[in-house]
Amino acid sequence: MPPFGFLLPAFRRLLPLLLVMGGLPAVAAPPAHDATALAAATTVFLRHYVSAEGQVNYQALQARPAALRALLRQVQTFEPKAASAAERKSFYLNAYNLTVIGAVVDHYPVASVMKIPGFFDLTRYLVAGEKLTLNELEASKLRQPYADPRIHFALVCAARGCPRLSREAYSPGPLDAQLTAQARRVLTDPEFVRVDTGARKVLVSEIFRWYAADFKLGSTTILAYINQFRSVQLIPAGFTTDYYSYDWTLNDWGR
Repeated sequence: MPPFGFLLPAFRRLLPLLLVMGGLPAVAAPPAHDATALAAATTVFLRHYVSAEGQVNYQALQARPAALRALLRQVQTFEPKAASAAERKSFYLNAYNLTVIGAVVDHYPVASVMKIPGFFDLTRYLVAGEKLTLNELEASKLRQPYADPRIHFALVCAARGCPRLSREAYSPGPLDAQLTAQARRVLTDPEFVRVDTGARKVLVSEIFRWYAADFKLGSTTILAYINQFRSVQLIPAGFTTDYYSYDWTLNDWGR
């Protein structure tokens, strides 16, 4: 388990959100640009409502929505202009995942987000004072400004085909290490990168096809990119690659 000492300085700022989560009245809200406090509160939330396999307990959240609603209010009122680049990046990563969870809870029970019209490209959600679709949030706040392909392993779209949702929220200080660790977890997951040694073949997520430009695959191969994060589990360069079909089944803990 990663150390969480870096979150201790944020404890005082985090306390009001924890009180809300525990059903007690909060005496004050943390500063509207405090990405570290929001990350700490989000980690508490994720560890309670997300399984070790990255599945979300939507049924429990629908029955007890106070913790999620408190976090979403922070997402809605966050002030990015007062934040550093790392604070904005970590904020928007957490904001995306929390907004997705909130949108699913609003429509639950549902078998897949693909059954919800306009889930990614029509419905607008309030994030840091802006009304954005999920696609706009991903593209304009994360993909374009940071050009960091590791974000594709940190964002979770409520489907079993997504990378597994981490139970640790993204925080400004350790953000780079967190993103590398998450990429390593995802790209060594045999369900996400499916290596068939006998057939000398690897099946990879369609994420690598949809966002090929982000991974800069014009100058390298999918396997070369993946192997950056696999250390002793390197895939031989001679293996062929193909894509498996994306599983849009809801990442529901109870099903």
